[in-house]
Amino acid sequence: MKTKAAVVREVGKPFEIVELDLDGPGPGEVLIKYTAAGLCHSDLHLTDGDLPPRYPIVGGHEGSGIIEEIGPGVTKVKPGDHVVCSFIPNCGTCRYCSTGRQNLCDMGATILVGSMPDGTFRFHGDGEDFGAMCMLGTFAERATISQHSVVKIDDWLPLETAALVGCGVPSGWGTAVNAGDVRAGDTVIIYGVGGLGINAVQGALQAGAKYVVVVDPLEFKRETALKFGATHAFADPDEAHAKVTELTWGQGADAALILVGTVDETVVSKATAAIGKGGTVVITGLADPSELTVHVSGADLTLNEKTIKGSLFGSSNPQYDIVRLLRLHDAGKLKLDELVTTRYTLEQVNEGYQDLRDGKNIRGVILHD
Repeated sequence: MKTKAAVVREVGKPFEIVELDLDGPGPGEVLIKYTAAGLCHSDLHLTDGDLPPRYPIVGGHEGSGIIEEIGPGVTKVKPGDHVVCSFIPNCGTCRYCSTGRQNLCDMGATILVGSMPDGTFRFHGDGEDFGAMCMLGTFAERATISQHSVVKIDDWLPLETAALVGCGVPSGWGTAVNAGDVRAGDTVIIYGVGGLGINAVQGALQAGAKYVVVVDPLEFKRETALKFGATHAFADPDEAHAKVTELTWGQGADAALILVGTVDETVVSKATAAIGKGGTVVITGLADPSELTVHVSGADLTLNEKTIKGSLFGSSNPQYDIVRLLRLHDAGKLKLDELVTTRYTLEQVNEGYQDLRDGKNIRGVILHD
């Protein structure tokens, strides 16, 4: 069949709208008609080259939709099911899935290549294979993906907002709750209040944090964080550090969560300095893998027992946490609708990403026809 998609052909080029050929589902695969796709900063790494994939590639890794067809051996879903896509597939049987770490599933090895786990592709055009961001390619009207990349959700939930729980919400919320292990009474400092950072605010508050201090250079994002419950907001990390020192009587933050669009050495150093004894720095934001962004005093880590750790997907288990977060939203305990700043058509994908670069959006969403 044919499907319209937003693709990137090479680094430094914007998304291009094209028509591609799409293979039907094979064994263990499903055909999905996408309803909505979130505009996540991670897709900018495709165009900017920070995390260079195999080109050409269909963008988009945060999405929701309806299953239209299933291949042989599919047991997780059936045609008509409403699903949210997990940008990390989870097989359920590998070492990591079987020990409760679905976010580290071995199937995730090909998400930047954009192929299926067996190395083959489902999108084709102009005589070449097109990859799919995170094996999904949610910037297409339809896609053929693995059954291990979908999570069935309650069909009364709006798919537009449910799409956000495929990446930004669990990645941010879980950074605080899972990786940061925020507890009642803690003081938390959050660097970057975009689509992930704003959900770290929600997670920290739900975990019982006493103070949630955010750092972001954009006034719009600081104001939004305060509306979501952050207790303090600063443009300058040194001012935030000083406030944390005051609030904690010199003890420092219990957790510092880094969710900026592109991580650098400065933010890691500032975050490590802001935590106190036994504190934890969690790095969820990404950067060019060749860049060495963590340069801190080993003596500081040892003498004060500080921890610096990474977190993928908020250290969440997609099959459980995607449903859990949506049911928290359904119960009025997690804000999702308020995360969406602007809605776009697929043809407006580059406009949406320019708005992201300009700091106009907490989360932009593409609505497919």
